Amino acid sequence: MTELSIIICTRNRAPSLGPMLAALQAVRSERAWELLLIDNASTDETRQILDAAAGDFPDARVETVTAIGLGAARDAAWRMAKGDIVLFTDDDCYVAPDIVDATLEAFAKHPQTGLIGGRILLHDPSDYPVTIDERTETEMIAPYSFAPPGTLQGANFAFRRSALEAIGGIDTMLGAGTPFPCEDIDAVAACLWAGIPGRFDPTMVVRHHHGRKAADFPLLMEGYDRGRGAYFAKYMLRPDSRDAYLSGWMRERFSVPSRSDLAALLRELRSALRYLRARRAWAALLVGVPLAAGMWLALAARIAGRKLASTVRRRSGEL
Repeated sequence: MTELSIIICTRNRAPSLGPMLAALQAVRSERAWELLLIDNASTDETRQILDAAAGDFPDARVETVTAIGLGAARDAAWRMAKGDIVLFTDDDCYVAPDIVDATLEAFAKHPQTGLIGGRILLHDPSDYPVTIDERTETEMIAPYSFAPPGTLQGANFAFRRSALEAIGGIDTMLGAGTPFPCEDIDAVAACLWAGIPGRFDPTMVVRHHHGRKAADFPLLMEGYDRGRGAYFAKYMLRPDSRDAYLSGWMRERFSVPSRSDLAALLRELRSALRYLRARRAWAALLVGVPLAAGMWLALAARIAGRKLASTVRRRSGEL
């Protein structure tokens, strides 16, 4: 019986797949595990490279998913997988040699936990320190709670098959390759609001070789803002999570607001409204448009108030 399935979805990354595959070849475990490589409708030589690499593993398969988007690819992949535990990582990540044993041990220690995320270390010190998670302590994530983006990340997170079945799988509308790059945090929240506890466990380790530099950071965050907006809108549509996500969103943006938060909030709000249109949530749109305008104006007023207060304090000190 297959205990663990490692799933990696990729699209048009043929030139950069070698190191990721080499790291997988270094995995050592006496447990029964499989490797599932998903070609997400690539138009380059990705499929040929994956097919050639599959022969280097005792139990590996290459499958094609034609619906473009990381959410669609991951949703199809876990349904094809044989493992009771499904571990997702990215095509620019290098798993630790003990990833199989560490993942299975983490779930064995916490039999009530349905999803666990692990450490994501920066592989190249010259890369910008983003999309990583260097926490060193285990943390429990309570059900029915607001999950801020980044609570667990799709570069290194795993699910019990039963948890994915309980939430109906990964949302195919979301993920890289779609307008809403947030399928990972959405899957986390879906589990939490289905009453399934989550956890962070630092013994599960990958190294992220994302290649982004400081100059790439603003554009990257613009994409994440769009994902955040759709994510918040989705859970504000649900009566059970609405209050938690409205207050959580406002805390995220209103805690120490700055001018850059205005632009970020505007991107989030636009994406939220676009998501509601895509979901044909017309009633929610009627409420969402004035709510979005109100949130933006409230943040602008708060920033203006802080600036005025700062100016008054400075001038008072000069007198």
